Amino acid sequence: MTTLGFIGLGIMGNPMAGHLLAAGHTVYLNTKGDVPEALVQAGGKPCASAKEVAQKADIIFLMLPDTPDVELVLFGANGVAEGLSAGKTVVDMSSISPMDTKVFAQKVNTLGCQYLDAPVSGGEVGAKAASLTIMVGGEQATFDTVLPLLQLMGKNITLVGGNGDGQTTKVANQIIVALNIAAVGEALLFASKAGADPAKVRQALMGGFAASRILEVHGERMVKRTFNPGFRISLHQKDLNLALSGAKAMGLALPQTAGAAQLMQVCAANDMAGLDHSALVRALEIMGAHEVAKG
Repeated sequence: MTTLGFIGLGIMGNPMAGHLLAAGHTVYLNTKGDVPEALVQAGGKPCASAKEVAQKADIIFLMLPDTPDVELVLFGANGVAEGLSAGKTVVDMSSISPMDTKVFAQKVNTLGCQYLDAPVSGGEVGAKAASLTIMVGGEQATFDTVLPLLQLMGKNITLVGGNGDGQTTKVANQIIVALNIAAVGEALLFASKAGADPAKVRQALMGGFAASRILEVHGERMVKRTFNPGFRISLHQKDLNLALSGAKAMGLALPQTAGAAQLMQVCAANDMAGLDHSALVRALEIMGAHEVAKG
């Protein structure tokens, strides 16, 4: 079995590392704070630093919040780069800047190591169920080597292209998800304000052309008022900022994306940045002085 490392054991990383352990791999672990006891009980090996993880593991996975976090863990003091030796592989499963990803990959390559950017979609539910969609950028040979491990964490796994292309795909994914959440929120708010039962409206729409995973999962959250985070608004804001800054650099206009980002900012301004991104509907509710449903 391949010796692995996993750095970043939050809402997503915890169950993902658990799947690797359940498959019988030796997994060295590091995170901000204490390594979850359940992972230790499952055989995980806590390490004092990212450097130590890189020294002991052949393939090192990262699952971190944002671009600066990845840069610090990779290249900061006691970071992954200090523990790497030729032939090892870094797999960054965070959702970060595509341009910075290309720079990170080049730095890791100069150390004689391989790099994959492999961001995921599916949220906490997908992480726990090992059903994540994984979008990968990197070399074919490296992808082929790591694929059996990715298959322990996800189901729809695609090598999109070179380094950075996985992150570009994730940004595109986040645009689609944000706009769909906004659409579902507007539809259920309209139905509720008109006097229809939003739960039954959702049920009816699930049988038609408007059916979607967002309507199924996040529509239910809006109706049931269950906004505990699977994927926080603050993180989705970060992804939409990547989309908008990238679009500006390329001379593109993304007006619907900008609108969704502003709805999320309404939530953040009202102390809701830590809620699940389905709570974007709260911005619409505030503006309309009406809630989809009562909690």
